[in-house]
Amino acid sequence: MSMTNKPKFNLFKNITYALAGMSEVLKSETSFKTQLAAIAVVGIVLLFVPLAFMSKCILFISTWLILLTEAINSAIERVVDLVTLEHHELAKQAKDIGAFAVLVAFTIVAMIWIAILYSEFLL
Repeated sequence: MSMTNKPKFNLFKNITYALAGMSEVLKSETSFKTQLAAIAVVGIVLLFVPLAFMSKCILFISTWLILLTEAINSAIERVVDLVTLEHHELAKQAKDIGAFAVLVAFTIVAMIWIAILYSEFLL
């Protein structure tokens, strides 16, 4: 007998929860929408850039890392706001660390892009 209140795994319900999360972030997060639009433009541009197919795939897929961390950052911000709307140093730190995670993701993506473009055009 389990001592937790965790419901049994249900793929359909889990997908429904994920889609609700996607809907929420698309509805309420301007930075997420901006980044998603930029990724769409990048995807279209990549179709016309003379790169190997695998390089295009790596470049396009890597950009989604930014969206992933932005979604996690949004979740952190909501949890912090649930706990307190007043200024608290730990709340600020949690939000700042979430923003830092987005910056790290962006930096990783930039390094991937530099490495791929360098190998494609300069080697």
